[in-house]
Amino acid sequence: MASAASAPPAPSVVVDDHSLSRVPASARYGWFQVAVQRFGQISALSQFLLGATLGFGMGFWQAFWAITLGAVILEIVSVFVGIIGMREGLNTSVIARWTGFGKAGSALVGLAIGLSLIGWFGIQSGVSAAGLVAILPVLPAWAWSLVFGLLVTAIVLRGFHSMQWLANVTVPLFLILVGWAVVVELSKHSIAELAAKAPAGPELSFVAGTTLVAGGFIVGAVITPDMTRFNRSVGDVIKQTALGVTLGEYVIGLAGVLLAHAVGSSDITRVITSSVGWVGILVILLGTFKINDWNIYSSSLGVTNFIDVVFGRKVNRGVVTIVLGVVGSVLAAVGFLDAFTPFLIVLGVVFPPIAGIMVAEYFVVKRWRRELSDSEGLPATSPTWVPATLVIWAVAALVGYFVAVGIPSINSVVIAFVLYVVAGKAGWVRGVGVSRTEEAPVTATSVASAEAPAPAPAP
Repeated sequence: MASAASAPPAPSVVVDDHSLSRVPASARYGWFQVAVQRFGQISALSQFLLGATLGFGMGFWQAFWAITLGAVILEIVSVFVGIIGMREGLNTSVIARWTGFGKAGSALVGLAIGLSLIGWFGIQSGVSAAGLVAILPVLPAWAWSLVFGLLVTAIVLRGFHSMQWLANVTVPLFLILVGWAVVVELSKHSIAELAAKAPAGPELSFVAGTTLVAGGFIVGAVITPDMTRFNRSVGDVIKQTALGVTLGEYVIGLAGVLLAHAVGSSDITRVITSSVGWVGILVILLGTFKINDWNIYSSSLGVTNFIDVVFGRKVNRGVVTIVLGVVGSVLAAVGFLDAFTPFLIVLGVVFPPIAGIMVAEYFVVKRWRRELSDSEGLPATSPTWVPATLVIWAVAALVGYFVAVGIPSINSVVIAFVLYVVAGKAGWVRGVGVSRTEEAPVTATSVASAEAPAPAPAP
């Protein structure tokens, strides 16, 4: 895919956002702009919650190495699948049609992503509501969850451009306010003593800690193409991943570890709000907005592909966004946050195989690589099913979940990659059935967007 020479136009109304087609060169962004969104995905309150969970059950240096290994896993997965998204200009679930899963298999990928990110949407809203209700009890927690969910949904209706604007505003403010809260609390303690302090809660093993870190963002790593399809080059993908993942995991995660050691609790929202009072309200608001928009956005892309494949209907992504936003808000209101840790552990082994299979197909086996890359639009056909892929996905996930040796996230992604390469070289990767591809129609909003004046060049 060719690079864009200038920043993409600012659309007046965009709701579909190339959900079933390639992102054109004219709609690509500079790497730093996309990096701000990537950092916003990771540096959220849930990352503090994850860091506090580690700090409540692990020593500082043990948590440091768990974060390090988990971050390495995430960066490797993010870079390779991100390059696929950048080169092809397609989101994760659509790319899956020609990267090992086939059209019907891609529907399963899209549905899995959609359901998982609805769960994350509920988790983020629940974190925010739980913190706010203690400081601003004008509404109960369930009502705050609904308010946040519906507000974020309204923002995502406008697509990537609106989300970029939101990230540009909320990420710097979030960092400033959270930095203040952390400094206020940690200034009461010796950093050296906190680093040497024993955890206050039940012991958490290194393997379990690493699995939580990798599982905490593994869905975000797998859906990297949803974001990198707006990038312009391989270098841009690498730079934004290195900046966003590394800073997000270390700065926010380790701060959460130290705060948990300082107060002897994993309730990070209570820690932040008690440290800086009403400013904690702004921290919670910003932390919710800049991560939950991506949860609902990628969920809408996955479900849009699922509906296209299963029901043969090209629904507008905006309509799907509204439905999912309501569902996710209700999940938050009924207390989905209670399933946080088990949810992360399951994600840590179910989703890595998807990336392992996609990377193995695109870079090694290349069964459908040429027809994907040589097509100006989408390839005319795709396999309907690839049975070997479904078996490999299931085997890799089961091994990751049940085998106690090693790191489950690493086990599952490596096993999926290796098994797919072996199956591909042995000639076992074959499509069953052929499905014709119908390009998404060009909408009036797409044309209007393409004719809109471009803003100043991106960095």
